[in-house]
Amino acid sequence: MTIADKILKLRKEQGLSQEAFAEKLGVSRQSVSKWESGTAVPDTEKILAMSELFGVSTDYLLKGEEAPVPETKEEEKVEEKEVVTKGKKKSKAKIIISIILVLAILIPAIAIPVHYGSYEEVWWALNGGKVQYPYVLVHGLGGWGDGDGINEGAKYWGSSTGDLKEYLTEQGYTVYTPSVGPFSSAWDRVCELYAQLTGTTVDYGEVHSKEHNHARFGETFETPLVENWGEKINGGQRVKINLVGHSFGGATVRLLTSLLEYGSEAEMTATGDETSPLFTGGKGEWVNSVTALCAPHNGSSLTEIINDAGSIIGVGDTTGLIVNLCFNVLGITNPVRGIYDFKLDHFDIDTVEGDKDDVADALGEFIKVGKDNAVYDLSPDGAAELNKIAKTVEDVYYFSYVYSTTKEGSLLKGQVPTQGTFALLYPVALAMGSYTGTTDGGIVIDETWQENDGLVNVVSAKYPLGESFLPFSTEEDAEYERGVWYVSETLTGHHGTVIGLGADAESTQNFFADLFEKIDLLKR
Repeated sequence: MTIADKILKLRKEQGLSQEAFAEKLGVSRQSVSKWESGTAVPDTEKILAMSELFGVSTDYLLKGEEAPVPETKEEEKVEEKEVVTKGKKKSKAKIIISIILVLAILIPAIAIPVHYGSYEEVWWALNGGKVQYPYVLVHGLGGWGDGDGINEGAKYWGSSTGDLKEYLTEQGYTVYTPSVGPFSSAWDRVCELYAQLTGTTVDYGEVHSKEHNHARFGETFETPLVENWGEKINGGQRVKINLVGHSFGGATVRLLTSLLEYGSEAEMTATGDETSPLFTGGKGEWVNSVTALCAPHNGSSLTEIINDAGSIIGVGDTTGLIVNLCFNVLGITNPVRGIYDFKLDHFDIDTVEGDKDDVADALGEFIKVGKDNAVYDLSPDGAAELNKIAKTVEDVYYFSYVYSTTKEGSLLKGQVPTQGTFALLYPVALAMGSYTGTTDGGIVIDETWQENDGLVNVVSAKYPLGESFLPFSTEEDAEYERGVWYVSETLTGHHGTVIGLGADAESTQNFFADLFEKIDLLKR
């Protein structure tokens, strides 16, 4: 039994939760969780404190199972007589050497796992240490990341609570916040994200580019965002990443993981040896986990509302509303290139001059041209098409967090916004809370779609329809399966709450710290 097993056993025997145990020892709950999972070992001071608290010796906590009781002299004599009768008498020197050799094998075999937690941990420690998987945070529709001018003055990740990346880095995590096309399709965003991660030129694929009438190649990134991504280091450990996507970023990280594993038969057929590695498949194990935050897995009824009943919220143009809404919610007043980059060079769209409304009109014209854009992918019909290629990978962990800013109405039929709903999202949440209808593709938007976070329907944010899913476990030491979506309970908040928009700094930071801790403790 390892020290981790003993701490867990003794704590439960005392009827203590991790929080109560941590409080008695003057440490954080995260520290207790790491002790019990074997990813960290308590120091001498804490060992002594636990010994006193549990009423056991420090030897019991630190040492492995008791060694076998040595044989008595009489037993040795009996054994020697038996050996003599068989004509196989051994000298005492040989017996002593044999015992020493056995102990030399048994002592490390028992003691080392007690200290490190498992034989895998031992092997990793002997080969440079356990590889820490970095976190890649991917923004949603209209968002931005590192490298964008607007990020200098306004952080997407953390929003009004401050720089979330900086906070998580201070907690010991490696975090990247890349920037991809804010209004580009999930496919184009994935190609841009892959190029940044690997330090290569963006390749949108020959077949895809011809189909949507834009350039095949885009920006070149000289340095990979994640060094050695996908390679094996430190005793054969593969360098993986944890992907976290907010809103439309959820679709982006899902599709990236799927393409890494399954590739694209059409692109491979068209370009052969010149196919981008993104489309050749067999790389799903490069991803450890995928986490979706308020993600429109199955689209948003907002697109249908504007098309069918735009008068409810006073806007009759889908693209104009969504673009303006994103700008307003994210606090963008004058988006121009250099401050806010639309990343549409492959469509020969460079600088868009004018104020916010002029920019929205220009983007609206681009979006109307075809389906290779975020607005189409956000529609229920577009999301259904996307889900045909964005499949779960059996070697990857999947998590989905869901928020709601509406409740069952007392006077009005359907769902109505709660008192704390973000002001700019109030009319949208109200409209989504009462809408029912059928899309052009035949998808029925019924009453189950009415609860929403102001932009995304709760039913859509849970998991992609047709995929396996389970609710989050409430057990502290719960184990998770790969290839299955684990869905949170519906949390209170609007679409931007989870990234810190109008939220409490401590709550936002604790949410991500707890999420990252949970992911780091997943079985490898």
